[in-house]
Amino acid sequence: MTTDPGSDYGDVVRNHLTRVEQQNAVAIDDVAELVLASVRADGTVLTAGAGHSLAAVAETFYRAGGLACVRPIYHPELLPMHGAVSSTAAERRTGLAAEVLREAGLAPHDVLFVFSTSGVNPYPVELAAHAADAGCPVVAVTSLAASAAAPRRAGTTLAENATVVLDNLVPPGDATYPADAPVTAAVSTLATTFLWNLLMVRLLDKAAEAGVALPLWRSANVEGGDVANAALLRKYQTRIPQLG
Repeated sequence: MTTDPGSDYGDVVRNHLTRVEQQNAVAIDDVAELVLASVRADGTVLTAGAGHSLAAVAETFYRAGGLACVRPIYHPELLPMHGAVSSTAAERRTGLAAEVLREAGLAPHDVLFVFSTSGVNPYPVELAAHAADAGCPVVAVTSLAASAAAPRRAGTTLAENATVVLDNLVPPGDATYPADAPVTAAVSTLATTFLWNLLMVRLLDKAAEAGVALPLWRSANVEGGDVANAALLRKYQTRIPQLG
């Protein structure tokens, strides 16, 4: 393996995540305020994505240490495991966002997170636009650089329809290695889940300062976890059917 400075993939990732943390510090604080206000109002945090961005949605839902008031919204056609080519086609199909949002429902005291690194396909863009029209705050977790380089399939971009933007700083094409001509090692999943957990840390600190108890899951694989989670399941199962 070459020992040139910065050529090691671990260094690439660490440097990238440092930049993500530094450049999103103010926006993370703003998003934490939005989510805390939603928790105080007994709202729901809805999380959405398509293709590999659904990995970020999975990170937000029913996760040890995660918020219990999270509802994932998606459509089976958006999952690559249900058909790789068809999942790309679904993300580019106009009208699917309205369909999934009708089923999920939106209220002004909710918050919608849309994960999409390119941020240009109709599904994520229309999710954000419909939510904004309904008066629901929208957090776009995207890459401004990737959006700028991608074809605008929906006329606007996810970021242009968002209340707050968290920029994962992913380069166009996502690959990061080797640095001089990257062809592998996508960084979008790492950067996006890092942003979500930076938010969780800031949210916890803000909630503690405000005296607000966050509804947080415990691991089901530690002593007392099932008992601790039972009350949260009773509270949220009727609102979040995916908890069934």
